[in-house]
Amino acid sequence: MTTTPKNPQTLAWQAMSRDHHLAPFSDFQQVIDVGPRIIVKGQGVYVWDSEGNKILDGMAGLWCAAIGYGREELADAASKQMKELPFYNTFFMTAHPPVLELAKAIAAIAPEGMNHVFFTGSGSEGNDTMLRMVRHYWASRGQPQKQIIISRINGYHGSTVAGSSLGGMSYMHEQGGVVPGIVHIPQPYWFGEGGDMSADEFGVWAAEQLEKKILEVGEENVAAFIAEPIQGAGGVIVPPETYWPKIREILAKYDILFVADEVICGFGRTGEWFGSDYYGLKPDLMTIAKGLTSGYIPMGGLIVSDKVTEVLKAAGDFNHGFTYSGHPVAAAVALENIRILREEKIVEQVREETGPYLQQRLRELLDHPLVGEVRGVGMLGAIELVRDKKTRARYEGKGVGMLCRGHCFNNGLVMRAVGDTMIIAPPLVISKAEIDELVTKARLCLDLTLKDLQA
Repeated sequence: MTTTPKNPQTLAWQAMSRDHHLAPFSDFQQVIDVGPRIIVKGQGVYVWDSEGNKILDGMAGLWCAAIGYGREELADAASKQMKELPFYNTFFMTAHPPVLELAKAIAAIAPEGMNHVFFTGSGSEGNDTMLRMVRHYWASRGQPQKQIIISRINGYHGSTVAGSSLGGMSYMHEQGGVVPGIVHIPQPYWFGEGGDMSADEFGVWAAEQLEKKILEVGEENVAAFIAEPIQGAGGVIVPPETYWPKIREILAKYDILFVADEVICGFGRTGEWFGSDYYGLKPDLMTIAKGLTSGYIPMGGLIVSDKVTEVLKAAGDFNHGFTYSGHPVAAAVALENIRILREEKIVEQVREETGPYLQQRLRELLDHPLVGEVRGVGMLGAIELVRDKKTRARYEGKGVGMLCRGHCFNNGLVMRAVGDTMIIAPPLVISKAEIDELVTKARLCLDLTLKDLQA
């Protein structure tokens, strides 16, 4: 925060943070020195801080508040379930109605041939589950040597030890080590890494790195390839149009599993129920979380294809699970969330109206001196900040993204910085008028950032 809080309660909460709270993905000392912004209320696409500032949440919390804040239906679903059955586990030959009904509801919207769900508490846990399940799958087929999982540099698959190992962010690998048997290939990030290639040429080149890696380590050793349809935390990296068709072609040649990490892309963010639908992908497993409950309560899972499930059913015990796998309250909230997405036709609205409008309005920012590229799909967007539009050169060492992020927060907008890439993923229910407000505020903050750089 750039100003001293005026509300004494803000100072009290910041003192509690300083004395007792360790925040995720944070410089602990910086949080102590500056003090966190205290968010106290949310309604629709807005949140309010303890100083009374109204802020348009252009990141839907952490990509998750799909139907916006303040939906009483979700609170009522949680309350009703808490009064009826607040908790029971799904271990040891037991189940409860909410988890079974939710599994059926997810199967109804999942890609064809994906009819079973293993529930977890988060997307990170979902990817831990995936790692164990695919290795168990191959062992059950008499090929226990198929252990290697291929992922992508700068991909994000969670922050547990397994999740961060699957992800391709080296700064995470440096803290706490990595799980063996995971290798990484280049990401399809044309703007940052395409060099002199056209976007289409680069898309094919990036896809071909998958086949190159399969041949390098041996198909007989590869268990799976995992990828986000659109990389989220890596900077909303929308692959060139040539990328996924080439990947599909390569996957068809080899006996390995394909895992789509749908934690961010799932439940309508691309204008389809899943990013796999948007790109016509045929995953064997799909990790889910975030939009599953609109973030109102923690829940994740792994949607598993019939092909994989049939092998697992014949293999005996799968010795894996979590106390809160399929928690009844989370399941009840997720069911209500999916009902709202379906009955209010929110996914269709993103596909046909607000998603195209957001993409159109964001691209108007291309005339700004700082903006080198704007890209996005549905309710996902990225704005690349550059020193030189032609060469795509950055303002090295200036921390331009964080400068812009600070201006956004101080002018009523949450927009996240990934290096010098500004990214957005607003609630799916954002209106056209609110999109106008988002873009107007984004332009103001770009102007303020440029003024700082010129000074």
